[in-house]
Amino acid sequence: MKITDIRCAVIGENPVVRIVTDSGLSGYGPVEHTKPYIKPHLAMLSEALIGEDPTLVERLMIKLRPRGAFKPWGAAVSAIEIALWDLAGKAAGLPIHKLLGGKIRDRVRVYNGGVRAPMTSFNPEDYATAVTAMKAAPHGFTIVKQGIGFHSGMRRAIPNFHLGEHRPTPFHSWIDRGMLTERALSHIVDCVAAMKAVLGEDIGLALDCGPGMTVPDAIRLGRALEKFNLLWLEDMITGDYSPHVSADLYREITRATSTPTHTGEQIYLRQNFRDLIETKAVRVIGPDPCDIGGLAELKFVAEYADLHGVLIAPHGIANGLLGTAALVQVCATLPDNYIAFELPATRPAWWTDILTGLPHVQDGFITVPDTPGLGVEFDIGRTQPYLAEADKGFFD
Repeated sequence: MKITDIRCAVIGENPVVRIVTDSGLSGYGPVEHTKPYIKPHLAMLSEALIGEDPTLVERLMIKLRPRGAFKPWGAAVSAIEIALWDLAGKAAGLPIHKLLGGKIRDRVRVYNGGVRAPMTSFNPEDYATAVTAMKAAPHGFTIVKQGIGFHSGMRRAIPNFHLGEHRPTPFHSWIDRGMLTERALSHIVDCVAAMKAVLGEDIGLALDCGPGMTVPDAIRLGRALEKFNLLWLEDMITGDYSPHVSADLYREITRATSTPTHTGEQIYLRQNFRDLIETKAVRVIGPDPCDIGGLAELKFVAEYADLHGVLIAPHGIANGLLGTAALVQVCATLPDNYIAFELPATRPAWWTDILTGLPHVQDGFITVPDTPGLGVEFDIGRTQPYLAEADKGFFD
């Protein structure tokens, strides 16, 4: 079996990579919906893949990894890696999790991530309403994550929130930064108290906080929230679209509070997780399979983190249903430092009509499928009408 073509189409909001072979089998890889610009990068990478055996995943990845970088530029490499595993699984008649060593759990826990209630005022009552909706969601979530501080509209909606500048940008990113006012710190604590009053002790609460906070504010916030027993405070210093790790700053925060710290969704490759893990700079890492370099890369990092007592809660909010399938496969194989993965958003809703085989979330878990590859398949007839004119030949 040899690779004959690498293709990419934007289906709805999500770019999808397809690896075509001379055997008639194809492998698919997800890309975050914010990255349709990866097509030229894929065209360049394809030169290293045409004519190769797609089941020799690691051999091909050795050639590809140097052509990626921190989010967003590792997306193309990651999508190809996932598509290669999908192909290898289909060729062997096995699910990806068996190729990665086998599942150690039959169900994987998820948290809301891409399933969130809209917010407008960012006051305590608004946050209480939002988590009430998540508590009542049919998914049965046992963990709920909510954006606060710099990772929310709070930074603009609350007067005198921070001492920095607001910087509008046409790109998806969080670039506001500065010291929080006392009013802001008190407001965040009040919002967390309102959410915990709704969720109680049975549903865990995690917070997405930035990036953008200063080290003193992160320490103050972590200590102020210790009484709420939160699962983690995410991306306080660096995070989404930050091209660096800043492990030394996170370590200072982590050592100053019992509230767990979390980061990692932007990081590409295992080498760039070393400082976070070896210095125990955070209590939880959150690599994204669509940015870290794929499924095997994520599994390696998870196992290395486990050796150091660091937990893992993989990121995935923008990866779509195909990304959900990938997360289910790899998370089934992770060691017991695994907490839960971030359930991607399903946008548009018709994705559930064009992708078959993915089990639903029930009681906060997804049952791991044992069908080959990613365990899902496109219904090509139903998908075709949603393709742009330039992508009509994607499935040919």
